[in-house]
Amino acid sequence: MSSSSAGWQHSSHRPPPPPPPPHLGADKDQLFRGLEAALGTTFSSEPLAPPPQPMILVISGPSGVGKDAVIKRLQEERKDPFRCHRNEQGDEASTNNSIFCIIAEKCVMALWIRDYMAKGCDIVLRVDIQGASTLRQILGESAVFIFLVAESEEALVKRLIHRKTETSDMLLVRVATAREEVKRMKNFDYVVVNAEGKLEEAVKQVESIIDAEKAKIHKRHVNI
Repeated sequence: MSSSSAGWQHSSHRPPPPPPPPHLGADKDQLFRGLEAALGTTFSSEPLAPPPQPMILVISGPSGVGKDAVIKRLQEERKDPFRCHRNEQGDEASTNNSIFCIIAEKCVMALWIRDYMAKGCDIVLRVDIQGASTLRQILGESAVFIFLVAESEEALVKRLIHRKTETSDMLLVRVATAREEVKRMKNFDYVVVNAEGKLEEAVKQVESIIDAEKAKIHKRHVNI
């Protein structure tokens, strides 16, 4: 058998080449279907990016920095469902978008978090500095920790005075405590400044953190 004949026999076993896609001047639908035919597959309409997952956000900071104001505005701005816990003593209360109650034992909190995250809710834990330290031990890297501060120590003291809720002795303790708490900022993932009269800017910063965390390729694994 000649080499040309052998080559012809060999080539006869090759699959036929895919049909060329239509010319670019073709109808858009024809071009789309032609590309599918050329590739031998259909184009999926499924989203390319994975859907954002529910997250745990811990917001803390010294007394007087506006934690409640930031969280309230955040709930009004975000379309995501939010559920919030706070650890101050007081009667349990609820609002349209949040549930406020005292953080109880670890097992109770873990059940609460898992239940709401299974429903697609983001979890916001609003705690004092000591509470944030405890949560870091419990949650580790499962949560995002944000430290909220005033623009300066002077501004913070003026806010505390303006509240008119403490005596001078109590204010002295508050300020001394705040100075110590600021030193623990390094234990948090992010810091956000809530300057006087600039609540919207602080809320936008927190929203940016949430969006960035949800857009991560390697997301935090919630393990509680």
